[in-house]
Amino acid sequence: MGGQVSTVTQRNPIRLFVCHVWRPDDDYHRVFEYLESANNFFYRNTSTPENRPQGDREALREDLRKQINDAEVVILTSSLYRRNIDWIEFQLHCAKAFDKPVVVLEPFGAEDTIPPSVQELADEVVPWDQRQLVDAVKRQARHEETTRFDVIEFKLD
Repeated sequence: MGGQVSTVTQRNPIRLFVCHVWRPDDDYHRVFEYLESANNFFYRNTSTPENRPQGDREALREDLRKQINDAEVVILTSSLYRRNIDWIEFQLHCAKAFDKPVVVLEPFGAEDTIPPSVQELADEVVPWDQRQLVDAVKRQARHEETTRFDVIEFKLD
């Protein structure tokens, strides 16, 4: 059998990087609200948007490279892309260079579309749904398949 599946536990959390541009963003924070509300899902955030390094553009790039290299999976909120195309494309290409899978979240509550350049770099695109996000992260980071079923209750008269 192929590679070993490493289960997500409190002692072995998934290391994830959420794309950012060193300033507060509602969708960035919403990702963590979704992850925090998941049962038995453990992660460590390698992204540090609150710690913008001093220096030139190359210092910023080096800081992002380190954050991305420490991660197992990269998450992009597609809303951030259009506002910061250059920085987000750098992060996506960096993730691919480090062979990190990319999970892209569709625009939140908007009728916007994901640009083709982003879709090409995405390993998986998911809607803003806590369960689908967590499942995608587990699949992409650890190749962990979830075998969940929806429970539908019927009321019989």
